[in-house]
Amino acid sequence: MGEPDVFGPKELHHRALEQLPNLAYCINDNPRWAESIVLGFQHYLTMLGTTVLIPTLVFRSILGESSDLSRVVQSALFVSAINTLLQTLLGSRLPAVMGNSFYFLSITLSIVNAPSIIDIPDPHERFRHAMRATQGAFIAGSALNIILGFSGLWGLFVRFINPIVIAPVTAIVGLGLLEYGFPGVGKCVEIGIPALLFILIFSQHLKHIEVPHVVPLIHHIHFFELFPIIFGVVIVWVYATILTEAGAYDHASALGQLHCRTDRSGLVSHAPWVRVSYPLQWGAPTFDAGNVFGVMSAGFSALVESTGGFYALSRLAGATPPPPYVISRGIGWQGVGLLLNGFFGTFTGATVAPENIGLVGLTRVGSRRVIQISAFFMLFFSIFGKFGGILAAIPQPIVAAILCITFGMVVGTGLSVLQFTNLNMTRNLFVVGISIFLGLSVPQYFSEFASRAYHGPVHTHAHWFNNILNIFFGSPIIITFIVALVLDNTLLWHVSRKDRGLPWTRKFRSFGEDARNLEFYSLPFGLHKIFPPNF
Repeated sequence: MGEPDVFGPKELHHRALEQLPNLAYCINDNPRWAESIVLGFQHYLTMLGTTVLIPTLVFRSILGESSDLSRVVQSALFVSAINTLLQTLLGSRLPAVMGNSFYFLSITLSIVNAPSIIDIPDPHERFRHAMRATQGAFIAGSALNIILGFSGLWGLFVRFINPIVIAPVTAIVGLGLLEYGFPGVGKCVEIGIPALLFILIFSQHLKHIEVPHVVPLIHHIHFFELFPIIFGVVIVWVYATILTEAGAYDHASALGQLHCRTDRSGLVSHAPWVRVSYPLQWGAPTFDAGNVFGVMSAGFSALVESTGGFYALSRLAGATPPPPYVISRGIGWQGVGLLLNGFFGTFTGATVAPENIGLVGLTRVGSRRVIQISAFFMLFFSIFGKFGGILAAIPQPIVAAILCITFGMVVGTGLSVLQFTNLNMTRNLFVVGISIFLGLSVPQYFSEFASRAYHGPVHTHAHWFNNILNIFFGSPIIITFIVALVLDNTLLWHVSRKDRGLPWTRKFRSFGEDARNLEFYSLPFGLHKIFPPNF
């Protein structure tokens, strides 16, 4: 037998890096315009799936009409465009696409299925009453995020978290939405599986293959790495269209045709050619205290989700970890985004889109300019509805395949933060493991209980109290956050600050402690002098 390999310190350890190396474009880099435009379109294509999916689920619940659905999707795109521009210019300044959060879906479904709404016989009137009730809840419920963000309270709180909390919270941003991944792919495997494989192969196996300069204005030769979503979606969408036209689904079940056919969305035929969304377009909002508290609970979930998203984006975009002041500023503008969701009527609320975080990691392009260009695509297609409807008709199994790949990237990015802690301590392994496990298991209990009993485990005569607790404890990211935070700050016996990763977070607790913060996070147009960091 040969001698066993002997590894020295250099062979056993990888150096912990605050910023990822070998990125194609970092946060302040500007790719060539042609390249930026195509990359921006890819981000638009990636966020479009959830923008369509969430309102579609609400409309199926209330048996709404396709004409109203197309207008809601246009409004959601319009608001996402505004929110993305506000976040990248005045908020966190990270390359964050402000998409739509699944954490608002349960409270929205609760609102629209109230007996006073669901019993209305006319579909359009039922939709208008449902929308107005939802608008009122979002308008009032946005106050929590606005106050926590702009007051600096959330930033003061964030100063006390460290990598042992950041890692599982960021990982659960992707893991907490696993029900929208492969279960969606499985609804039409002949479309979903090829989409999953094509995107995987393009983004990973073919990423280093050099392609000739087929487009003169785009000089980057790693086409497959830069544009895996575009290539994957186009190929599988064409394939799905061929199957549809060839009659492959003519004798399929109604549900099979709904998920597999490419001509059943109704978004193109019912979308207006030109339409500009405007506030209170569905009528005066109505307000209910129980609904408002429910939106506040969901808004807190989105707040924690975006906090984890900010940490993931900063790492993938080549920036330093965002100081608490920057996170708080970003959350404040997210609250403004929720307010806009309420005024325009979108059936959902704003968050940092996890799927676009994952796309930043897949392409290694963290350019802020690219994200801002994607916002203009959102704006364009929200106004010219027929064109937007064509892209919005992408089969949902393809969307689910995109989520599988991009959410997985977010999970890995979150776990990478653990390199700044001591992973040889069972205490740290326990905190991370139990917080993720309970973050998935507790909401599963709430979900199964509700599916059996048609109401949550908390079921009192106080509607507002039920909404708060059922949504709060049914949220994977809140459970993970609370468990990790409590355990990390109570299990302190024989554990050093270095073991918990505190020296890493201490460097970025104040805006002025690292000179790079000014480069990455200062406000544009000289606004950082008018509104300087206050902590």
